[in-house]
Amino acid sequence: VRVVESGGGLVQPGGSLRLSCAASGFTFRRYSMSWYRQASGKGRELVATINSPEGTTVIGDSVKGRFTISRENAMNTVSLQMDNLQSEDTAVYYCQLLRAGYQYWGQGTQVTVTS
Repeated sequence: VRVVESGGGLVQPGGSLRLSCAASGFTFRRYSMSWYRQASGKGRELVATINSPEGTTVIGDSVKGRFTISRENAMNTVSLQMDNLQSEDTAVYYCQLLRAGYQYWGQGTQVTVTS
């Protein structure tokens, strides 16, 4: 099982980024996928989850209305569209799979929001 994030970078306040997570080694369409983030000196925070097979989503209160999670089962990818980014969104963003009671994490991708 492998999940690999990409798409992080440096952006100004009010800007946008799109993160992607490429998954392999399991039947992607059967599992919910999540994005978490961890800011320096803080704990890991759930950002968004997309369920399977319904495709319903759960968005964290701190990003609601600004972030959107989506998935493309044919490509084994899950994305996080982040709009109107603010300095408090600065963090390492992780893709997560929960499968058979075990959590799989990617290496993370850094998002830095600064003017």
